[in-house]
Amino acid sequence: ACENCGGSAMPESCLHFAQPFWLLTLFLLPMVWLWLHYSRHLKRQGLESRYADAKLLPYLTGEVRGSQRRSSRVLTAWMLTWALFSIAMAGPRWDYERISAFQPAAELVILLDISASMNISDVRPSRLARAKQEIQDLLRLNPGIRMGLIAFATVAHVVAPVTEDMETLERVLPSLSTELVRLPGSRLGNALEKAGLLLGDDSKISRHILLITDGDFDEPKLLEKVDELAAKNIHLHILAVGTEVGGLVPERFVYTAGGRTPVSRLNIPQLKKLADHGKGLFQVADYHQKDVQKILDLVIAEADQQQMQEMPTRVWNERFYLPLIPAIFLIMYLFGRGNRFARKSS
Repeated sequence: ACENCGGSAMPESCLHFAQPFWLLTLFLLPMVWLWLHYSRHLKRQGLESRYADAKLLPYLTGEVRGSQRRSSRVLTAWMLTWALFSIAMAGPRWDYERISAFQPAAELVILLDISASMNISDVRPSRLARAKQEIQDLLRLNPGIRMGLIAFATVAHVVAPVTEDMETLERVLPSLSTELVRLPGSRLGNALEKAGLLLGDDSKISRHILLITDGDFDEPKLLEKVDELAAKNIHLHILAVGTEVGGLVPERFVYTAGGRTPVSRLNIPQLKKLADHGKGLFQVADYHQKDVQKILDLVIAEADQQQMQEMPTRVWNERFYLPLIPAIFLIMYLFGRGNRFARKSS
């Protein structure tokens, strides 16, 4: 069955069973046969033999010669059927194709700003709603990149670690809102630190961070933190949401100056500087699919999917169906017309 069986080939490349413990059920067959054989002998030597002639005994017990032959054929058919089903359940297989397993050679952590300013509706319905729309497009278009999600305001929270499960990210996305924020302000530095921890130190993988924000933060030593990530070959891309005209911050956790609510505007110069230091792409969202497509193209262009030659995968040619073919014909015989297991027509 396998041309590799000879010589120094590995024995598992030849005929073997995926679940060999099912073959233990074959040992029930001789046990059943022995029980039927000796029970039949005991039955013939029962008390009725004292009162009936030996020639008439088979007719008395209903075991005439023709019936015995028919019962023997049925028993043999049942035992063969049992054996074939046991072999099929054991999963006979031979021959395999060797396929190299692969993993996406790029990881992307999304930093979503959920501070009070993201509730401004200078873009409809709000900056945060538009940001979520961009993330949904990103998850839908994802060609196999592993992604993680961090939501941040004054404190950064890991919503989802780096994973290939896009459905999990999509399920948690609607629950993110500015209502989760208890203190005013926005601190990007803490979010960048956590993103760096999620991405790790694997230099063989292309690592990227996507920051979706309006840039309404003023934090010291922010460029230094971005430079540290860039030194580790972690790129920072920025997708800006909002307008330079801006709008009033509608949240209750906002300190007012002179009774006036502060205005939040899209801080393009600061965000461009961060993207330059992070060796990444900066763009203002126009809320079309091409926004995230540009980022995905950039990530994929840097790192193609790497083959993991040290972890090959074998795809076996399963042959469990071969013993099932004769087993089906035996079942048809056992329950066919003229057999004692067939349904008698009224």
